[in-house]
Amino acid sequence: MGPVPLMLLLSISALAVLVSAAVDDPTGDDDYTWPQRKVPLVQEKQTVHLGSSEFLAKPQSELHGICGIECQRGLPEPSLDDLEQLLSYETMYDNGTRTLTTVTVQELNVSDDWTEGSRLHARHRREVYGTDTRFTIADKHYSMRYPFSTSVKISTGCSGVLVSPKHVLTAAHCIHNGTDYLDGVQKLSVGVLKDRSRRKKGRKGKGRKGKGQRKHEEEEEEIDENGEIEEKQERKGKGKGKGRRNRSRRSTVSEQPSFRWTRVKQMQVPKGWFKGISENIVADYDYAILELKRAQKTKYMDLGVIPSVKKLPAGRIHFSGFDDDRPGNLVYRFCSVSEESNDLLYQYCDAKPGSSGSGVYIRLKEPGKKKWKRKIIGVFSGHQWVDVNGVQQDYNVAVRITPLKYAQICRWVHGDSSQCQGT
Repeated sequence: MGPVPLMLLLSISALAVLVSAAVDDPTGDDDYTWPQRKVPLVQEKQTVHLGSSEFLAKPQSELHGICGIECQRGLPEPSLDDLEQLLSYETMYDNGTRTLTTVTVQELNVSDDWTEGSRLHARHRREVYGTDTRFTIADKHYSMRYPFSTSVKISTGCSGVLVSPKHVLTAAHCIHNGTDYLDGVQKLSVGVLKDRSRRKKGRKGKGRKGKGQRKHEEEEEEIDENGEIEEKQERKGKGKGKGRRNRSRRSTVSEQPSFRWTRVKQMQVPKGWFKGISENIVADYDYAILELKRAQKTKYMDLGVIPSVKKLPAGRIHFSGFDDDRPGNLVYRFCSVSEESNDLLYQYCDAKPGSSGSGVYIRLKEPGKKKWKRKIIGVFSGHQWVDVNGVQQDYNVAVRITPLKYAQICRWVHGDSSQCQGT
């Protein structure tokens, strides 16, 4: 093997420094802290049972005809009744049954404009802007560490982020097209990155494993990325030479990222995402929560609310997801926000289909402390065609976590509004 080219060495070194900085929380040059504020209360009013879904919808790689920031500027402020209708939600259970829950909103100051509209800036177009600035996090030394380890893969082809040991935040369009649930949602699964070498090492331990432990391992490896039973069958294989072939296969895959797949117990989608409810502001409600059947040991990321991203140094956001053009690999990116409204963010982040549903986060100091903390402040909705002065233009869009959405998502996660009274 010949000498490694100098430019390649420099690129690798730069990437290592960048990723290490993203993981290790270096000290910044600003004193911005997470704002502390009360949030409205979102309380359940009534729950009714609905019929089963048809599960006939097909995934959309791009959303068209969306009323974006410019379009929404001419809309009237929603009333309290409007907000309660938009924040009412549907719950889909793993047995195919559905419920609709209406809500009441309390302690809301409807005139509280918690963001200031900013002047429109010139924006680039397309999913990737010029030179591709995404970074593939292939080294498990980084991909298995926080914050990258909070990123998950959704079996419908999207990404998501762990916001509790049992809850994943993702985009609503990853499971529902506004009319019906997607085909495949009836057996929805979430994949968390796992270290195959650690699992293999555990098997070398001395002594026989108990029945419960063996069962637990089989459940974790029940389905692979394609939903096929794979490793469980290999362990049961018999016959000459089979063990050698299996060992060879494992040594080949062990270098590639692998997932521990867990079925979804139930999922919640706000009514604001449904067609016929909020035609002009449907983009604002492109988020959903998935509750897993089994809690994960991976560290999760908290939700946060920030009045303005653009007023932060560089106005920078970060997110990681599983872009389709880099199969199986976690892809990280950061960029500046070009435009923001109360509910949406336009940004320059390079992204491809598959990254939709990723958690958009920033890093600020905790109040009264010197410690930095990352929090999710939005959901990457993806590449969208939005209405700008009557003309359709394409942008990469994220849905912001507002105080009301924070209160709603927090209640979905904790099941108790008393735990969701402040950020």
